[in-house]
Amino acid sequence: MSTTASPERASAGDRLGDLLAEYETWLRVERGLALNSLAAYRRDLLRYTAYLRARGELDPATVEEATVSAYVAQLEAARDDDGRPRYAPASVARAVAAVRSFHRFCVDEGFVTADPSGDVGAPRVPQGIPKALSEDDVLALLGAVQGEGPRALRDRAILGALYGTGVRIIELVGLDHADLDLTDGLARVLGKGSKERVVPLGRSARAALGDYLARGRPALVPMSGRRRDPDAVFVNARGGRLTRQGAWLIVRAAGGRAGLGDRLFPHALRHSCATHMLDHGADIRVVQELLGHASLSTTQVYTKVSPERLRAVYEAAHPRARSE
Repeated sequence: MSTTASPERASAGDRLGDLLAEYETWLRVERGLALNSLAAYRRDLLRYTAYLRARGELDPATVEEATVSAYVAQLEAARDDDGRPRYAPASVARAVAAVRSFHRFCVDEGFVTADPSGDVGAPRVPQGIPKALSEDDVLALLGAVQGEGPRALRDRAILGALYGTGVRIIELVGLDHADLDLTDGLARVLGKGSKERVVPLGRSARAALGDYLARGRPALVPMSGRRRDPDAVFVNARGGRLTRQGAWLIVRAAGGRAGLGDRLFPHALRHSCATHMLDHGADIRVVQELLGHASLSTTQVYTKVSPERLRAVYEAAHPRARSE
């Protein structure tokens, strides 16, 4: 399918559906969005188009600002059975971003002449401080996997690489053998928007990966079978490429053994890597490059001082902080 379609084609049949299909192709081909990002856009826009269809508005060219504003108000007013907001402010803001992107695409491609969403506001989302584990917590987590079996070697390599490089879980499980250079301690990862970057592998992460590739992975990969993936670095017990969900379950299991419980979330080790580097004096632009952030403002959130660190520094430095 081409990335755009003529207005004449779009006007035949279901114009709303046609333009949504063109938009999704544009996201995939032109913007190179990852599957998870595409799925998020799709969910938000399916909800929006269901709203438009219920109102009988089947042509984006006829949608007005009042319609988009009413949709946002509906999301903000939605409640679950217990009377709590059905959608968090961040979810509403993401939905508004998807709607704006769709309508802007329709204008840019010449399908419509006006963008009804340009002036529609989204809820303000408070920017919190990313929750990072303490360095002691990370040590406990890394030490939670015991044994020398193939799964233990794999799981230690996963934990070590996540903390040592700051990569996302989806980037980690996407690694192929050709992406690793253990001699020089480098890994090539494919980030958001199919953007490649090279990240260093610290001594511990490199050692854990070396042990896993030498002694762990060969025992997990069968000599034959359709599920075998010869390129994948991280594989499951059947020899197929480990999924994002599978890797997250491994992290959670280790966290449970380390007593971290609810303090773990998918990006916990990524946030911890960035926070600990900045705490130890790393340049923020180096951390930006390491994490693959397109904007420095995304990385700057890690420079905010946590309440715990603020109290610790205050008590250590202020002459009247402690009672005598």
